[in-house]
This record gives sequence, C-alpha cells and structure tokens, in this order.
Amino acid sequence: MDKKPLIVLNFKTYAESMGEKAVVMAKYCEEVSKDSGVKIVACPQIPDIYRVAGSVKIPVFAQHIDAAGAGSYTGHITADCVKSAGATGTLINHSERRLLLADIDSALLSAKKAGLATIVCTNNIAVTSAAAALSPDYVAIEPPELIGSGNPVSKANPEIVSGSVKAVKTINPHVKVLCGAGISTGDDVAAAIELGAVGVLLASGVIKAKDPKAALFDLVKKI
Repeated sequence: MDKKPLIVLNFKTYAESMGEKAVVMAKYCEEVSKDSGVKIVACPQIPDIYRVAGSVKIPVFAQHIDAAGAGSYTGHITADCVKSAGATGTLINHSERRLLLADIDSALLSAKKAGLATIVCTNNIAVTSAAAALSPDYVAIEPPELIGSGNPVSKANPEIVSGSVKAVKTINPHVKVLCGAGISTGDDVAAAIELGAVGVLLASGVIKAKDPKAALFDLVKKI
C-alpha cells in the first residue's frame, strides 16, 4: 500500500453494483488488484457487505457508519455490525452522507474500537485540516461539484489537492491523503499521485463504465 497507490471504489447505490452485481464488481476489483499489485478496496452498500466480503479477499469497506453502539438505536449502522459482516474499514462523511464534526469524531472512535480502518471524506482544505486533527487513517478530498463529473479534481482544482496534502502533513503526518471527484482514468490517478495523494477514491468512472473491468485496468496502467 505504501509502494503503490490505493484505489477505493465506492459502489454507491448504483443498480450496476448492488446485489449479485456487487459481487461481480468486487471480483473485477480483485482480479485487477491481483494482476497489477495495486491494492483496491470495494465499498458496497451495507446489505451487500456480507456477500461481497465472503466472495473476495480484497478489503471491503462500509460506505458509512454511525457512532451508535449496541442497544436501542433502530436504523443506525454500527461499526461492530459492519465488522461482523466482513468489512475491514469504512468511509465517513461522504459528501452524499455528511455529518457534523462531532459526529465524525464519534464515528471515528467507534470505528477504531471495532478495529476498522477509516477514510474521512472532505470537501475543502479547511475541512480536511479539521478531519486530520481527528486522526483517521485517510482523508479523501472531494469537491462536491466535481463528483461524477468526469472532470478530475487533480486537473480541475489541483491546488485543493496539494493544499490538503500540505495541511495534513502539518497537522498530522500519519494521516494519508486520497484524491476523489471526477477520477476515471490512469492519467487522473497519475496526476493525483504527483500532487502528493497516496491514492484515489472514485465511483461512476468505473461503476458506470461500459466495461468496468477494462476501466479498472486503465486506472492502474500507468502505475
């Protein structure tokens, strides 16, 4: 993971990556990871974690967890539950599932107690700085206006990536930075790495591609 970029594929709630299709997508990730040596993480919907984790050996992350623990918390998603389903990590505060700072902190504590790796999604340098102070494993900088646009943040707004990397190094050098929003090609991944990110977080560039496996191979071709 330290030698080659990390690729995190968010399945979101796309029809192309739910149910049995989530397993197929995860197997594409596993095949490309095995062939390239690049670590790829699959992030299916919560109900699909168990079936996906039972079908592949690559890391499987939840798309979200709440800070709630065992008890009277109907409808909440607990860290222990996704861990027992086979997840080894989780996204927190994705732009489509935003949390207050205090809730991010509580979710991180729950994840760490459960032994889950953590990726906190952020939308600007200020939020990235705040997130880094909470000591997640990764922060993923994703300007919301570029998500799903096909216009990579590494090219559309490189300053927000390099600025986030600089801010994180100042606040907590143990936290690694991922680059998200609009990532879809190997050139985008290469650009993100040049700006100081250790990997990328993406979704539609692969999930919505006509040939998702080919899209994954394209992501790693320049690594």
